Amino acid sequence: MPMSPRSHAAEYRQNHLEGKVMDADPHKLVSLLLAGACDRIRLAEACLEQGDQARKGKAIGEACAIVGHLDGSLDHEAGGEVAGNLSALYDYVVRRLTAANLHNDGQGLRESLSLLAEVDAAWNAIPAQQRQLQPNGGAA
Repeated sequence: MPMSPRSHAAEYRQNHLEGKVMDADPHKLVSLLLAGACDRIRLAEACLEQGDQARKGKAIGEACAIVGHLDGSLDHEAGGEVAGNLSALYDYVVRRLTAANLHNDGQGLRESLSLLAEVDAAWNAIPAQQRQLQPNGGAA
C-alpha cells in the first residue's frame, strides 16, 4: 500500500529529528528536549481551544515525560544548588501541567510554557566555551 503524503511528512520529520539527535552534543540534546516540551505544551493549548481532549492529554503527557527526562539528567553533584533549583522547577512544571490537564486550565499551560521558555533561553545563552567545560554534559 502506498504511503500518503501525511505519512511521508511524518517519516521525514522523524528522520530529521533522529539526525539532529544523533549529531547533537549534550548541550544541544538538552536544548532539543526543552524545545520539544514547549512544542507539546503549545499543541496542548491548541487542542484545549479546539476541545480535543484526547490529543490535549497526550501532548501534556509527552511534555511531562520530557520534563521528567530533563530532571533525571541533572547532575546534582556537579550542579549543586543550580541543579536543585532546576529539579524543583521541573517538579513544579510537571505538577502544574498535570493539574492543567485535569482541569482544562489554559493558564496552567501558559505558565508552564513560560517557565520552560525561560530555562531554554538561559540554557541557550551559555557561552560555547563554557558548554565544553561541563562534566558529563552537565545537563540542565
